Amino acid sequence: MSPDATEQRVLEAIRERRELVNEALDEDVPMAEPERLYEASRYLLKAGGKRLRPTVSLLTAESLADVEPMSEDYRAFPTLSGDAIDVMVAAVGIEVIQSFTLIHDDIMDDDALRRGVPAVHKEYDTETAILAGDTLYAKAFELLTKTGSDPADGLEAVRRLATTCTQICEGQALDIEFEHRTGVLPDEYLQMVELKTAVLYGTAAAIPAVLMGADDDVVEALYQYGLKSGSAFQIQDDVLDLTVPSEKLGKQRGSDLVESKETIIFLHARQQGVDVDDLVEAETAEELTESEVESAVADLEAAGSIDFARDMAQDLTDQAKADLDVLPDNEARDLLRDIADYLITRGY
Repeated sequence: MSPDATEQRVLEAIRERRELVNEALDEDVPMAEPERLYEASRYLLKAGGKRLRPTVSLLTAESLADVEPMSEDYRAFPTLSGDAIDVMVAAVGIEVIQSFTLIHDDIMDDDALRRGVPAVHKEYDTETAILAGDTLYAKAFELLTKTGSDPADGLEAVRRLATTCTQICEGQALDIEFEHRTGVLPDEYLQMVELKTAVLYGTAAAIPAVLMGADDDVVEALYQYGLKSGSAFQIQDDVLDLTVPSEKLGKQRGSDLVESKETIIFLHARQQGVDVDDLVEAETAEELTESEVESAVADLEAAGSIDFARDMAQDLTDQAKADLDVLPDNEARDLLRDIADYLITRGY
């Protein structure tokens, strides 16, 4: 299958499951009182998004059950012992956690745009945005108690999600720390990426296996798949921040340049003698001009730093696909492999 045909197959698989996840979000995260709080809580959820993480959850469940993709009712999905559970509500919980992290990230970075619309704290206000994020955080755990799984499996799923949320906060703290440090090492950056971004991908892949009663080695392999492909996803995000127009990216292009982010691109560039701190004169994302970004990107490309990041993302992706060997050989597993490739070849 050609690369273009593979990408189209992946996008179609994501689109089909995104539509179902969007319907489930309306059901599982409904409007309530106070109205303004729930409007703000649902704001990013309604703004769209690829729904990559819940798609990974649903595909993992399909592959483990060895069923035809989308042939089963996700609300009454067969476990490995033959019982039925609601894997959709678990997938929705993962997406809700993702939105919680985005709301708080945008507040901390004071980003103006997210998913092509004003960030929650810009559309409402900072206080409401904080409360909206906190509401989503709590709601995700509430949802995970509604899967109908074996109580021990359900408890383990909740424990994993709680640990993941702690790790996300640790990763965010490291990201902030790195903005005020010199001499950050590539291994430190990769640890930060794992914690801040990749652990949620790992959890998205592992939780369905936990809820379905899979063996520990299968759960761990799926977690590693998500961890490695999630790290590659973040590295690709760092590349896209510099190379994709703002209107396509859904946020200001080149924002990492003015936020003192220590991405793998910038770490490599420093090692090549590039003065990363002087690549642009703008002090905020809003002040950045296209010409400044273009000039900075040219310097980074000349240093080989963008290609270095792309090569690292490819290596992680190859390892992630190998972890999927624990799954039955079926179409859902093939789609999970294709999604890992898509995460580092996507254009936004």
